[in-house]
Amino acid sequence: MAELLHHSDTMSKLQENLSYRCGTKYNIEHSDVDRLPYLRAVVRELLPLHPVAPLVLNEAEETVEIQGHTVPKGCTVLVNLWVVHRDTETWPELEKFKPERFLSRLEQTGFLGTTKFNYIPFSAGRRVCLGLPLATRMVHAMLGSLLHHFEWTLPQEVKENGADMSESLGLTMIMATPLQAIAKSV
Repeated sequence: MAELLHHSDTMSKLQENLSYRCGTKYNIEHSDVDRLPYLRAVVRELLPLHPVAPLVLNEAEETVEIQGHTVPKGCTVLVNLWVVHRDTETWPELEKFKPERFLSRLEQTGFLGTTKFNYIPFSAGRRVCLGLPLATRMVHAMLGSLLHHFEWTLPQEVKENGADMSESLGLTMIMATPLQAIAKSV
């Protein structure tokens, strides 16, 4: 929501898309998500930018060599998902919030990282996040419903000073300063 409040053009485009595709329907449901490609693109853009868990633990299933280093079977490996999603060769213009980069490749950009490991917001393999099914169903529906029913703005003080987008790192990543927003029923 913080990114969308900072990119009002993207929020407006998404709200127009929701209005066009869902009309006066009260709630956006999981069954609607396939008809909402721009919503799916926005969520895919948000997940690597602001990962819930930027560091994940995995266990090597077999001994492998990676860039000249041997990782023995059974070794615990710490994967920094935040860095994976900051690869400038894979993700040009990282500093820009551009959901459009996903529109042409929504179907090729799955959440599991089965062949390419450049987009794995929920980790990959057998250690994939247990919340993946819930998140892929609910994040779209919740965000879509919030944007479909409310007009969102920042409080005047936040508009003037800018919202603090810095994050606090712990077991999970949260905004260092909680977001304040004003919702007006549409």
